[in-house]
Amino acid sequence: MSRTYDRDFDHRGSYVDEDENHLDEGHVDDDRGHRDNWDGSRGEDRRRRPRTWPEGRHWGRDGKGRGSWRRGRLIALCAVALGLLPVLHALVPDFRGVGSLLETFLPWAGLVVLPLLLMAWWRRSTLALVALLVPAGAWGGLAGNALTAFGGSASYDFRVVQHNIADDNPDPAGAARALAGAGPAMIALEEVTPGVAAKVSGVLKAEYPHRAVLGTVGLWSRFPLRDVRPLDLKPRSIAGPWQRGLRATALTTQGHVAVYVAHLPSVRAGWPEGLRTGPRNEAAERLGAALEAETVDRVLLLGDLNGTTDDRGLDPVVSRFDDAGRGFVFSWPRRFPVVRLDHVMVRGAEIVRLDTLAVTDSDHVPVIAELEF
Repeated sequence: MSRTYDRDFDHRGSYVDEDENHLDEGHVDDDRGHRDNWDGSRGEDRRRRPRTWPEGRHWGRDGKGRGSWRRGRLIALCAVALGLLPVLHALVPDFRGVGSLLETFLPWAGLVVLPLLLMAWWRRSTLALVALLVPAGAWGGLAGNALTAFGGSASYDFRVVQHNIADDNPDPAGAARALAGAGPAMIALEEVTPGVAAKVSGVLKAEYPHRAVLGTVGLWSRFPLRDVRPLDLKPRSIAGPWQRGLRATALTTQGHVAVYVAHLPSVRAGWPEGLRTGPRNEAAERLGAALEAETVDRVLLLGDLNGTTDDRGLDPVVSRFDDAGRGFVFSWPRRFPVVRLDHVMVRGAEIVRLDTLAVTDSDHVPVIAELEF
């Protein structure tokens, strides 16, 4: 035999189940005499009484006497902390790589404003809603600066392309044709195996007669290259052959430019050590030392640094340049890029445009930059 249940609030705010088939009119009358409605009235049908907000879900005072300016203090504190994050992210401890992980995805941290906004509204907290103006302004300004990073002078001296072509790329020749189609003066590639180097050179040798390939990094240039030498970026923890950096002098139409091509170690996550940034950070320190010792005034770095410009692990490198690239130019992963691991940085020059190119069969997206010296 089927039974129908009604759920309703009792006078203490809890739910009670009632079986209508076992409530006759006498029981209902008895219930009217012993139960209060939400509005404090007695003697009315409980099923018809008006429903009111549970405690704390209205803009007035709640059951504890707190107004909307006193509720949601924790939400307000989180909102202010989020607003300070773009400036004070370096103060976050890097315990097991947490600091680097936060800085890698720093542009996306602003999305936390949305759940905080919903929580503030749910708590009916005027205090939290006002506090949310801090992160909204901070992240709104950050996004606005990134989206309007370029758009001034359209003039530039030449273009360069940076791309991790991937050693398992099934069509490196097709990738090389796509990169050359953008018209750069120089193309820097990482994960260049001997087989990849041969196929790429076969496509680029006519337009880019000057090349330098050392280990797994390569540079193809329309400008003559001189003083090509390897960079010692190998961390102490890596055994066996490991050559992922080179330095060359390009004889450009604007004079001599020291060109660095680098591929820093990947960052790995594991348990219980967390995010393993040590080898990457050590290689970045070695690269930073080489950049500091550079005697040529104009310096160009092209590379997959396995980190963002906000990542404290790359400070030894980023601090050596006048322009490390602006804007949201995400290059990894290919299917849904969320971070920029591929970089173009300059000293003694300016990046007037930084953008991505059409994807190749690599897991990275190519990055193109227009430079003005």
